[in-house]
Amino acid sequence: MTVLFTSIFSAISIVWDREFGFLKEVLVAPVSRWAIVTGKAFGGGSVAVIQGCIMLMLAPLVGIKLSLLIVVQSVFAMFLIAFAMTSLGIAIAARMKEMEGFQMVVNFVIMPIFFLSGALFPMDRLPKWLTVLTRVDPLTYGVDLLRGVMIGINSFPALLNLAVILSFTFIMFAVAVLEFNLSE
Repeated sequence: MTVLFTSIFSAISIVWDREFGFLKEVLVAPVSRWAIVTGKAFGGGSVAVIQGCIMLMLAPLVGIKLSLLIVVQSVFAMFLIAFAMTSLGIAIAARMKEMEGFQMVVNFVIMPIFFLSGALFPMDRLPKWLTVLTRVDPLTYGVDLLRGVMIGINSFPALLNLAVILSFTFIMFAVAVLEFNLSE
């Protein structure tokens, strides 16, 4: 939850920059828009991972045993999720003119993604129609990857989780670059 919300809301800086005129200065700089999106995505993803690591340090308090391998794998999984969600946020923010509009759209998108991911509720006793929705949600696979790394319980094979979250990351990054290129 920490990684998801921090990463997607980090893209609000684009709307903020647009409102105060700083984005125009960035766009006329001799840097490609691809590089700008990459920097924003890595920056937002890094902040989200740092906050996720703070939460990870609290894991032993709830009985989760951490090793160096578990920490490294967890940070990797958190970074994939954070980079994908920051890219999603950038894709949304690229066309938004006002912060209020961005917040409304992001909440409309992020809440179903979060609630369908299995982060809060077990997915083994859901009705079929809801199970289908959870399978479409890419965060489901990110949460399952992280859960598998930390406590060894997976609903899906780890390679499937990794493939889905990597695919979603690349797609969202490509969409973010495309949207940012199309913005003014």
